[in-house]
This record gives sequence, structure tokens and C-alpha cells, in this order.
Amino acid sequence: MGIREIEIFRAVMTSGSMSKAAVLLGVSQPAVSQAIRKLETAAAVSLFARTRGRLEPTSAASALMSDVDRFFAGYEYIEHRIRSLRSYGLGRLTVAINPAFGLGFISRAIAAFEADKRGVQVSLQVMNTHEVHETVSAGKVEFGLMAAGLSMAGLEHSPFAHLRAVVVMRDGHPLARRRTVTPKDLERQPFIALNSADPTRISLENQFGESGVFLKPLVETPNSHTVCELALAGVGVGVSHPLVAADYMDRGLTIRPLSVDVVLNSVIAFRAGAPLSEHAKGVIRQMRVQLAQESSALAAKMAA
Repeated sequence: MGIREIEIFRAVMTSGSMSKAAVLLGVSQPAVSQAIRKLETAAAVSLFARTRGRLEPTSAASALMSDVDRFFAGYEYIEHRIRSLRSYGLGRLTVAINPAFGLGFISRAIAAFEADKRGVQVSLQVMNTHEVHETVSAGKVEFGLMAAGLSMAGLEHSPFAHLRAVVVMRDGHPLARRRTVTPKDLERQPFIALNSADPTRISLENQFGESGVFLKPLVETPNSHTVCELALAGVGVGVSHPLVAADYMDRGLTIRPLSVDVVLNSVIAFRAGAPLSEHAKGVIRQMRVQLAQESSALAAKMAA
């Protein structure tokens, strides 16, 4: 059994017949039939049933197909990577990043990096923390930035940010007059929450529970950007990542600190045994500079 037989099996499964698979692959139908028989013999299972002239995949074929799809996804990525290396050499960087840092923050960091290192092609993938973790673990990107808390088995990692969540509301909201917002202050407010499985939401509910406060969200959303947009629209108040919220201050959003600590930790991760390229190191250095600058600027605005 070789890759060619697996490729023919996949073509039969996706096209629905041996004749269509033969056309798709540019081979004869007997060659397709022979490859399927060879695969069935090697696997010692029947992969297709012939019923009334139609080819029906067996349960074994369906189970095998899920593994075949994963195999070809990896194979196609390797082909894509080879084409990229041919086109760009080593002047290409792939990064996965979670939404909190994946819009304004990373855009500014990459702009500063490109100003110094023009010509480096960056492939930026914005996805949730679990997807970042999976993508980094699979070796599909050079490094990822994600929320801390997941297993780092098989990965090298280093701390990136240690920040405190903030309360966000539209300018002119009654709570904007307070220097600090307490759990009790939020108890009777229309509340915009992150999704229930979000680590920030879990930490928030634990902290508020200790104060005897149990929030009933009016709206739930998966990321801080939407929390800020909803608060800006006057839907209610919410708790957000501070650097996300900072991008909305000039549009009419007020930020206030929470009286309890809801900490947002994030890490940079890459595969063990896969040293970072100089371009990756350069982007990470710029990200750390950007983090220090934006954290200081936000602290100054909130203290004003």
C-alpha cells in the first residue's frame, strides 16, 4: 500500500464513483479499480459495496477517510510551504494570534517591524486561543500568541503580557464618574459578558462571587472587541481586555479599573526543537516594545 492508492481512494470518496475518480486523476478506470482492490487487500477490510450498479462506501471507508483528510491537509500545507520558500526564500513569517492582540495591536507592531525590515512577507492568522494552540502544535505557524492556561506539552513558551481587565462603558455613563468600579456597582447594570467558557469570564465570576455578586448578562460575545462595540452603542457596560478597550477611547468609550483583580496572562509559544527565525525574533521584540508603550500610554490616560 502506497500514497498513490490512498490518493485514488480519496478521489473515489470525493467524486462518488470510480469512473469520475479516473477522470479526475487522469488514469484509466481499471487502474482505479485495481488500486482500490490492492488497498482493500492490504487493509483486510471491504471499503466499498457495489449495490445496483452504485458504489457505496462502507463504515470502514468513512472511518479511513477522516484520517486520509488529515493526512492530505498536512501534505498540502507542506506543498504550500515549499512554494512559499521558492517564492520568498526565508523572507516569510507565519504567526497565529488571539483576537485581543490580533487587530490594532499586532497591526501597529508589524507596521513598525516592516518599517525596519521591508520585504518580509507576514502571514497573520487571527483565531481563538484553542485554535492558536492547535496551529502552533501542528507546526503550521512559526509562533503563536495566546491566553495562558493551556497545556504547553511539546511547546516552548515565554510570558508575554500580565494585564488587568477593565470596565468599559459609553462616555457619560453614570459609572464614568467613579474612579474605580466595584462588583456591586455592576450588579444592576445591563452587563455585556464574554462567553461562559472564556477564562476572563470565569475569573470575573469567581471574584464577583466572593463579593456576593452574581451577574446576569444581557449579551454574551466571544471577544473584547465586540464587548467594546456594544458598550459604545449604549447596550450596557462590560469587562474588556485593556489594550482592546484603549483603541476605542477616542471614539467615545470610557475605561475604569475594577476594584478586584481579573488578570489576563498571555504567552508566546512555538514548537520545541524548532528554533525561531531571526524575523520571528524581530517581530516578537517589536511586540514587546509595543506592549510596553501601549500599557504606559493607557495607564497615563486612566490616571488623567
